[in-house]
Amino acid sequence: MAVSEEYKRFVADILEDLGSVRIKNMFGGSGVYYGDLMFGLIASETLYFKVDAQNRADFEEEDMEPFYYEPANGKKIAMSFWEIPPRLFDESDELTQWARKSVDAAHRAKQAKPKRKKAAAKKKAKKATTKK
Repeated sequence: MAVSEEYKRFVADILEDLGSVRIKNMFGGSGVYYGDLMFGLIASETLYFKVDAQNRADFEEEDMEPFYYEPANGKKIAMSFWEIPPRLFDESDELTQWARKSVDAAHRAKQAKPKRKKAAAKKKAKKATTKK
């Protein structure tokens, strides 16, 4: 699943119109970030974008599929990142539109996560230390 430095530079270059994009190594692949939002994934020299209910149809209409993670138990798990259509590499404006939709999907996913309150965490930690 390793990603070459050349491919990471290529992805950064083609996403230049989106704005400040960072690529960070992770778990043998790379995450593609816009600000603090991971909206893309690179695995085995393949680019995947974040997908949710609002942009899934775009990927399905192009017969694209999700990235599958296979843990040690051998059971494949479909992730919320789908391979982008290869034709987008030649369509920079459309690629940027797809990337923006994926940034929006990443934002919605972040908003949907319940926020853990610091006070509750401190209370729980204090309770655990007083039981010792």
